[in-house]
Amino acid sequence: MSILVNPHSEQEEKALIAFLDSMKYDYKADIDTDTEAFLDEYNKEIDEAEVEIEAGNYLTQDEVEKLFAERRKKLNGD
Repeated sequence: MSILVNPHSEQEEKALIAFLDSMKYDYKADIDTDTEAFLDEYNKEIDEAEVEIEAGNYLTQDEVEKLFAERRKKLNGD
């Protein structure tokens, strides 16, 4: 999973890095990103998701919870 974070100040950046370090998360700082390419891909994925939802290809929250409950049962050998 990737997350792009743009802190608004140096203080926020330091607080975020301190948090990540304290939780022992692996991260990369000062990554040179092509913002326009990122946004184009992001918007494309949003558009694709909207088409899927409009076509009825989605799960409700209840269906997701049931799916995870069934997975837990399988993992626990129930």
